[in-house]
Amino acid sequence: MKTLSCSRVLAMIIVGIVIAGTKNCIIPADEISPTETHQTLAHQPASSEKPKPTLKEARRQAKILHTSIHATLRVVHDRYYREDEGLPIPALILGDVFKELEDTESIKLRWLAVEGLAMNTDHRPQDDFEIEAVKSLKAGERFHEQSENGLYRRAAPITLSSHCLKCHMPDRKSTRDRIAGLIIAIPVER
Repeated sequence: MKTLSCSRVLAMIIVGIVIAGTKNCIIPADEISPTETHQTLAHQPASSEKPKPTLKEARRQAKILHTSIHATLRVVHDRYYREDEGLPIPALILGDVFKELEDTESIKLRWLAVEGLAMNTDHRPQDDFEIEAVKSLKAGERFHEQSENGLYRRAAPITLSSHCLKCHMPDRKSTRDRIAGLIIAIPVER
């Protein structure tokens, strides 16, 4: 129950950040009908009638979303996660946030293994874009992006600091930071 509450709070924060990054999507409180609440509006599935962002808007959303997810992961992991308490790792909890964003905003997020062990086989590169993203991120690029067929995808690094390396790189010879990746996919105007 505690995990669900934490993931719900994180999801609402991230959804709020995403919505703030889009134009004409914030609904002033005085425009909400008496039967609607902010909570019910936030949990409505994305409508097919909702306008898709332009490529420029999607790039901005993805950059803001990446920064938000990365900061949230680091802060929650550093301040609230204790390995010996049997809690799920924050990256796993953020999976609930990713699901919420997909359901409410039609934005898909997914972890990408770049350096070290993939903690989940779903995090391995799954197509040519993701294989190229791994190469780019390993080479030190700030991000790797692609827009085709009405979908903008951006992969950017997530820092794996020393406490992450215990699992991701158990045989390491150094505690220097390594990287994983976060892929953000946003439907855009064609």
